Amino acid sequence: MGKAGISKKNIEGDNITPEGSYKIIEIYYRKDRIKKIASKFKLIKITKKMGWCDDPKSKNYNQLINLPNKCSYEKLFRKDNIYDLILVLNFNMKPIVKNKGSAIFIHIANKNYKKTAGCVGLKKTHLMHLIKRINKKTKILIN
Repeated sequence: MGKAGISKKNIEGDNITPEGSYKIIEIYYRKDRIKKIASKFKLIKITKKMGWCDDPKSKNYNQLINLPNKCSYEKLFRKDNIYDLILVLNFNMKPIVKNKGSAIFIHIANKNYKKTAGCVGLKKTHLMHLIKRINKKTKILIN
């Protein structure tokens, strides 16, 4: 979970994992690192030109963007493995509220489940197991 725990998310960069019920809207994965994956979702391959905008001043805030880009963003194609598999939650999506928070993902946990900037981290094997069982109607409850 986030460094500041689970709570009502107030602002971009507050390190809070937002409490609430969410849907998974997309699943991204690194094809070069994850060879076999079973899912009821259409899986999206992560490329080196993919980023997620976390810049509240950008019209692309809290959305997938192409790199390079002038706005602030997180690279999805990383050297470490935490973004080898990403489930995008529908936090702050419809409508997108500027500066409310972006890039709330379920992704592979850091070593020893080190706290995140607001995402949920799971062990890779647990995340793979979860992806097999979820569908578009699955709700993720964070509390």
